[in-house]
Amino acid sequence: MPIQEVLDFIVEIEKLKDVHRKTKPVGLERYENSAEHSWHVCISALMLKDYANEAINIDRVIKMLLIHDLGEIDAGDTIVYESETKELKQKEEDGVKRLLDILPKGETNKYLSLWHEFELGESADAKFAKAIDRVPPLLHNIYGGGHSWKDNNVPKEKVFDLNSRIAKGSNELWDILKNKLNKAVDNGILN
Repeated sequence: MPIQEVLDFIVEIEKLKDVHRKTKPVGLERYENSAEHSWHVCISALMLKDYANEAINIDRVIKMLLIHDLGEIDAGDTIVYESETKELKQKEEDGVKRLLDILPKGETNKYLSLWHEFELGESADAKFAKAIDRVPPLLHNIYGGGHSWKDNNVPKEKVFDLNSRIAKGSNELWDILKNKLNKAVDNGILN
């Protein structure tokens, strides 16, 4: 593998550190960047791997989580409750392809297929990865006064509906998070 192409890729993905998300890390007043989110979901997956509904390959899950948001370098970040449009997904895919094409020949398809698998969310690894991808933003809001939900006028029905997908990857995790969301409703954090 030609090292220079890999180094060029590493430099280009630095831009993910400048893509700001719509949630603030717990206890901080600044917004999280997408690179921080990628790290956070990977460590979360590692710590929660034993709660997956099905047998998973944690190495594949972590690879999916490391590349799943690379397209945001070109597409930007959109709050998840508004991000599932065909146009945005195409822009993200085009961005992922652009970045992966920097890598040496033959590497693009290997990682692009993981990105597609994550997006489809059908394999056990992808279901779990998609479930874990939802955890930090929920915790940011639950422990941060619902800041992102309030700032973006996200109703509780939308929060419950979208995040109920966590159950596809981990029923046990969803049960706990659903209880936390219900408490957030009771406490006026989520309306």
